[in-house]
Amino acid sequence: VRTLELFESGATRSLQGSLLHVLDQTMTPMGARLLRQWLGQPLVDVGAIRARQDHVAEALGDAIVRARIAESLRSVGDLERRTARAVQRQASPRDVLAIGRALGAVSALRELGNRQGAATPLLSELLIGLSDNADVGDLIARAINPDPPASFGEGVIRTGFSEELDELLRSTSDSREWIAGLEAAERERTGIRSLRVGYNRVFGYYIEVTHANTALVPPHYERKQTLVGAERYVTPELKHHEQLLASAQERRIELETNLFAQVCEAIQNARERLLATAADLARLDVICSLAEVAERNSYTRPIVDDGPAIRIVDGRHPVVEVSRRDEPFVPNSAELSTDDAQILLITGPNMAGKSTYLRQVALITILAQIGSFVPAREARIGIVDRVFTRIGAQDDISSGRSTFLVEMTEAANMLTQCTPRSLLVLDEIGRGTSTYDGLAIAQAVLEHIHNEPSARARTLFATHYHELTDLAETLPRLRNYRMAVSEEGGKVTFLRRVEPGAADRSYGIHVARLAGLPASVTRRAESILRELERGGHGTRRATRPQPGSWQLSFIEPDGIAEEIRDLDLLSMSPLEALTRLFELQRRVREGPAR
Repeated sequence: VRTLELFESGATRSLQGSLLHVLDQTMTPMGARLLRQWLGQPLVDVGAIRARQDHVAEALGDAIVRARIAESLRSVGDLERRTARAVQRQASPRDVLAIGRALGAVSALRELGNRQGAATPLLSELLIGLSDNADVGDLIARAINPDPPASFGEGVIRTGFSEELDELLRSTSDSREWIAGLEAAERERTGIRSLRVGYNRVFGYYIEVTHANTALVPPHYERKQTLVGAERYVTPELKHHEQLLASAQERRIELETNLFAQVCEAIQNARERLLATAADLARLDVICSLAEVAERNSYTRPIVDDGPAIRIVDGRHPVVEVSRRDEPFVPNSAELSTDDAQILLITGPNMAGKSTYLRQVALITILAQIGSFVPAREARIGIVDRVFTRIGAQDDISSGRSTFLVEMTEAANMLTQCTPRSLLVLDEIGRGTSTYDGLAIAQAVLEHIHNEPSARARTLFATHYHELTDLAETLPRLRNYRMAVSEEGGKVTFLRRVEPGAADRSYGIHVARLAGLPASVTRRAESILRELERGGHGTRRATRPQPGSWQLSFIEPDGIAEEIRDLDLLSMSPLEALTRLFELQRRVREGPAR
């Protein structure tokens, strides 16, 4: 999952750059979760896969219907989780209102299905089969205010739903109107033009009179608070109406809370129906999402069967082609079969596209088995029961495990758990140890996969050990492929194209130059490489030191001469070569060890 970047990019650890990011055109959170589930659990039943493909194909064939479905789905929201919150009595009025909107969208989708009929029979069947839960939707529409406040007692329940609540609302309104009219009446009665009626949470309602007018205050006014420039009073009538208002408000809060609980109880009683509807909506959402992606990116419907072959014609990496739209993606084909080309041994320089090709085949296989269309001109996928990957090198420092141990542990899991129906993707196995150890392990792994009946899996095996290409003479189901390279006038161009045959060079120094290694280092590396090539593979003869400001001393007792003689540059990966060159450069600059 991690190495194929199904759910997050290996570089950024974010959704951007993952396969899920490319596929996710869903309109609902439920659909997004279901798509993630499909991607993490591909199907192995051919019939189920073809059924999904049929639905995707129908959605792909009618963009207008797909757009109408998407429009309705936008207003569905997270019906699944909002229903769960209502059942657990944790829903807010807005949550319940959102459930009502979702059920309204379901009604619209059902109507669309009835109108479409035979034009899109599979989608229509799915749409008409949605449970509209009209009883719950109608209850929510009658009970909940279309714009509910945040707290109860402020109008959560719609007018007309409860006669008692409406009476309380009228009582509250009457008291507020009386208080609002009190200010004008008292001004007229007392002759105090600056008199005003106010309210705060501490003292409640009050009548405020400035100090200059206190002589005009009637005897029945009761002083409540003294301010710097005014006095605040209450009257028996004002207190009475305030008590009526408080009592009505308290009862209103209680009644609204109880009525809302009754609505939630109705949702609880319809829980199974609502969750089934949510599941159907999620499925519909994913189908339309896959159809949308297929149309945008020119995907084709793969043939999925129980056969032993994987055949991909002009396949493309679904993530890379989208993230690099400014440059054309070079398509590549692949043909694997347990009966014939069981193992594709891929050689060629790093940065030429080997890892992209490996992942591409695996991702196309996974896409086919979730029922999606795939980025290829055509494809036939024989069902894969598991996809195993060994790509990249990473220390498990927290557990005290080295890169090589992690690599070998993953390889061991592959070889012990794979079956003839599995797909194995191995990139540079054996590079975490010495050259000959790594070569020996890589060859033994290939022979095991080829010769062991229980492990006879379809395999993509990328390597920098060119010696392994000779195995094609002894392993009849192994095929050599290489990354095409163009050399003109000393300029090396990686063509990103996979072609039959074995690579004869690693182009490690060219990669080092692209990585920004100092020119003096790459020139010296080229000189050493020429000497090694003239001396023959595996010789112990060292090159003559170059004069200059940094000179490899082959006569100092620091062991550098022996190390240079032992280097097998042709078999080293670019990363290993860079690391060794930097280390040698550092040691020479520091001088021989004392």
